[in-house]
Amino acid sequence: MDTTAAPAAQPRTASGGRLIGLLAASHLGPSLTVTVVAAVLAATAGRETGGTALTASAVLTGQLSVGWCNDRADLRRDIATGRRDKPLVTGAVTPRTVATAALCALALCVPLSLVNGLSAGAVHLAGVALAWAYNLGVKRTPLSWLPYAAAFGLLPAFVTLGLPTHPWPPGWAMAAGALLGVGAHAANVLPDVEDDLTTGVRGLPQRLGARRARLMAAIPLLAASAVLVFGPSTPVGPPEWSGLAATGALAVAITLPPPSGPHSRLPFVAALLLALLDVALLVMRGGALA
Repeated sequence: MDTTAAPAAQPRTASGGRLIGLLAASHLGPSLTVTVVAAVLAATAGRETGGTALTASAVLTGQLSVGWCNDRADLRRDIATGRRDKPLVTGAVTPRTVATAALCALALCVPLSLVNGLSAGAVHLAGVALAWAYNLGVKRTPLSWLPYAAAFGLLPAFVTLGLPTHPWPPGWAMAAGALLGVGAHAANVLPDVEDDLTTGVRGLPQRLGARRARLMAAIPLLAASAVLVFGPSTPVGPPEWSGLAATGALAVAITLPPPSGPHSRLPFVAALLLALLDVALLVMRGGALA
């Protein structure tokens, strides 16, 4: 992470405000979402309550470290684009505090990952390392999708390798995770394609342009839905069929030109909903992981 100082004119913030700013800089919503998904997968795959808590703790600390690393690494860019929704830009929290929080969360993540078992811990730490690599430079390259694909694909492995028999998950689960990661990456970029290009962030979605980036979001997310529905050997019931139909409709909505112009957030919202449906399908099929 660079050592860029925050803008000099930033005001001092009370301790409560600093805590809120620190939490906001952690990307708390996505961090909690991934943590809950990992915990539910662990529980449905057969981990006991204590093991599920250990899984959740490792994932939460890893996700918090990634979120804080992201905002700290993006400080120059966020200042240049006037991102007033970023606590580091508004002065709600200092760069040093965010950097320290990121490193502390990462330090906690290491033992919390390894206590789930050496294989499980190594897999999870590999996913966290990939996310840090994305933040610190890969996001600017044509391989920007790769850390997302690998890290999301490894999440089911972290869950199953923590079971008493340490099995690897079925291929469909890892494939669905990887596809979900690629689609989530493209969806996350959609609202910021123009700002990214002006600040030198040229990942694969930005290089493709807004129209093809929408396809990059829709196709992998829809493919993940199909893999989650048809991959497991368990019967496909009405909830799975309904989920697949809904994801198909959302995929079409993502690919269509937004009626309010290129700055519309509609494709992003549709992609987010599609990703959440994929997560729901993953949870529904979680019992087939082990």
